[in-house]
Amino acid sequence: MAEVYDAEKILKLKTRVTYVGALVNVFLTLLKIGFGILGQSASLIADGVHSLSDLVSDFLVIVAIKLGSREADHDHPYGHRRFETIATVLLGIGLIIVAGGIAWDSSERLLHTEKLLIPTQETMGIAIISILANEWLYHYTKRIGRKTRSKLLLANAWHHRSDAFSSIIVLFGIGAVLMGYPFADVIAAIIVALMIAKMGLSLVLDSIKELVDSSLPEIFVKDITRTIKQTGGVQGIHLLRTRQMGEDAYVDAHIVVNSRISVSEGHMIGDTVRDNIKAEYDDVADVLVHIDPEDDEFKDPDKKPLSRKQVQGYLDQYFAEHLHSVDDFRIHYLDGMVEVEVVLPHGMFNQPQQIEWIKKQCTSIEKDVEMIEKAYVFFKV
Repeated sequence: MAEVYDAEKILKLKTRVTYVGALVNVFLTLLKIGFGILGQSASLIADGVHSLSDLVSDFLVIVAIKLGSREADHDHPYGHRRFETIATVLLGIGLIIVAGGIAWDSSERLLHTEKLLIPTQETMGIAIISILANEWLYHYTKRIGRKTRSKLLLANAWHHRSDAFSSIIVLFGIGAVLMGYPFADVIAAIIVALMIAKMGLSLVLDSIKELVDSSLPEIFVKDITRTIKQTGGVQGIHLLRTRQMGEDAYVDAHIVVNSRISVSEGHMIGDTVRDNIKAEYDDVADVLVHIDPEDDEFKDPDKKPLSRKQVQGYLDQYFAEHLHSVDDFRIHYLDGMVEVEVVLPHGMFNQPQQIEWIKKQCTSIEKDVEMIEKAYVFFKV
């Protein structure tokens, strides 16, 4: 299991790493755009715009973290984790827009060669600084993202790494221009734009899957199923639903237990299933367990079982002469039918004639009432 942090510490870690990223991106934005203009490098300017988009996304992340960290309330009983998901969608859309602008500008320069920029050697040094700074930011943000189980931070970490990759491309593009290939710099800018667009599209698609409550990855679902089946008292599982909300996963499971155990024992088995899943999987925030006495996934929804009140009515009718002799009754709903256990007081054990009469009435109920398959007689100890 991962180390557990309280909500306040998690918020501090998330906020600190995002502020650090924002400060680094302020520095890189000014450095790359400034030297890109002075050093005549289209790809370095594009990379500077990429860092500027990072800066905007950092502030978006800060706002999302503040909103998403709020506790559940009456209007939001599941909490506010989806704010981080929405922020990730906006971040992805922003990246796609930025990529489109860079690609458009670079394409214009390719079509009009007089607009081509010839970078200076100094711009290569700026690209190297950008590579080192973004790679450090990637590892730092990724480490905090894993500690806090924040998908938004992990997405931002990969955003930093994409900056490092784009700066590597810029470095090669500038170097190629200096070696006599004038189109290399603008081609590098287009490649950077494509990388930014791909990253943005991935963020949008993954977040949309979460917003529409897509299931967790199949391997995760299989592991959860295995954990449930290994829990003592569980005879089967016939429905398992999962979904993601921010960094938290939620599980709904329908488990099958012995149909003859008590309600309290069935409840205990359900609690054990929930505790086992939450103990084994750090990402699972809550588990809802539904207890079934049989696999009823494909039962006929139009076939309504008898209610307790209806069963009571039949017992009142058939045992009218000796109704006072019936201490209690229990109902089992199995395979679309009803089984009734008629409970007699222990003191009736020495009254064979009355017992025989009650047994005959039970047989009559089985024959006359279509929904009642069996009627048994028990003695209360």
